[in-house]
Order: sequence, then structure tokens, then C-alpha cells
Amino acid sequence: MEGNNKKVIWLTGASSGIGEALAYELSLKGHKLILSARNKKQLQLVKENCKFPDSVTILPLDLSKFRSMDHSVSTAITFYGKIDILINNAGISQRSLIMDTDLEVYEKLINVNYLGTVALSKEVLPHFISNGSGHFVTVTSLMGKFGSPYRSGYCAAKHALHGFFDVLRMEHDKDGIDVTLVCPGFVQTKVAINALIGDGSSQNRNDTATEQGLPPEIFARKMIRAIEQKKYEVYIGGKEIKGIYLKRFFPKLLHKIVLRSKFR
Repeated sequence: MEGNNKKVIWLTGASSGIGEALAYELSLKGHKLILSARNKKQLQLVKENCKFPDSVTILPLDLSKFRSMDHSVSTAITFYGKIDILINNAGISQRSLIMDTDLEVYEKLINVNYLGTVALSKEVLPHFISNGSGHFVTVTSLMGKFGSPYRSGYCAAKHALHGFFDVLRMEHDKDGIDVTLVCPGFVQTKVAINALIGDGSSQNRNDTATEQGLPPEIFARKMIRAIEQKKYEVYIGGKEIKGIYLKRFFPKLLHKIVLRSKFR
């Protein structure tokens, strides 16, 4: 992705937060972008704010409608004739206790965060295979590696993404296809504000950890470096990253630390 090696990059969840910051940074590098999210108006604003808006195309996309991804993928390919990198960034979080959470909330979290991402990636996969190259970049979470209260459905969906894309990497290594899993810690976005509570409505308030997280533009630069290096998996955040290693070597200690922390 460096130098003159410009790519066609399809980015979901591009209307705000990490996706918006990625759009600006990738445009600065001269890549051709396809920006997707549900909010067409906000996508247009992001496009206009990119360094090279003429090399940016918007494609509204709702991941919850995962059975109709074939049309979106065929449309995306027509814009520039190919796709080199798919960045699966779109998703929604959760802030509710298991006992208080309707089953429909779990269904929505799985549909958007897991099945929508899987469906989109499966439709892009034949294109990558026929090209003999391609790069899936999937934004999961540290919650895809260990759990935290109030995030049961979110954690489950993010854990599932790791299982799916680890296998995709193995099965299609022979086809020249790369997979990078990006695990953010706390980033200053609206993820907590938009998080679902037990009845399926939005939390509509931020939390301290998110407010004190990494600025999105700093996160985006770190993530782009990981993509350029084709890392298998990368953890980006603050001290919360230590949870990865505690989970592996000292799971009981992690359990105690998480329970003492301001996890909400």
C-alpha cells in the first residue's frame, strides 16, 4: 500500500468513528476508495472531506440485510473494475446484562457484526480468488479475545469473527489471499453511545473508558501500518491490551481485574 502501489479499498462503517478516520488517512495515501454505511448523507460528507474526493465512491450498505450482498458486491466491482482490500469495519456494540437482554438484541448483534460481515466477505471471496490476490481486513475488538460484563452478545459475535477469518486465512493461503484481524481497545468514537441496551434501544450516552480512548486518527494510522505489513492480528489501544496476555497466561487474574474495573 506504500509508494506507487495504490489499491482499491472497500471500507464499511465509513460514515463515522474509525471508518471515517480510515477514509481520510487512506485518501491521503492516494488509494481509490469505496465507502459504505447505512447513512448516505453522512457518507457524502466524508467523501467531500477526503483529500481526493474524485477517487472516492459511496455505496450505501446495511449489513443486517446479509442475504442480498451479491448485488452490492457486483456494484462495487464496477466502480473501479476490481477490489484489492475489503475492510470490514461496520458493527454495533452492546451495554446490557444477560438477564436484562432480549433475545432479539442478540440476534441483531449476530446479524450485523457476524453474519453481515461473513456474507459480504463470502461474496467478495470469488473475486479475490480469480484475481490471485486480495486482503480481508476485519475490525473485531479486544472483546473478540476476552470478555467483559454488559457486552455478552458483542463479545460472542466478535469471538465468532476470529474463528471464521482464521479459517479463511488457512483455506485460501494458496490463493494469495491475506487476512488481518484488527482488535481495537478503547477509541474515541460513538460506539458506546450507539450501543444496544437490553430492549434493543440505544444507550445514548458515552462511557469514561471510551471518552479517554485513542483519538480515531491515531488509531487509523496504526491500523493502516498493520494492513501494509499484512499482520495476521494486531491489538491497538492503551493499557487494556494487557488483557490479551492475562487471558492467555493468567485467566483468573484477568477475571478479578475486569470485575474491579469500570467496565461499563
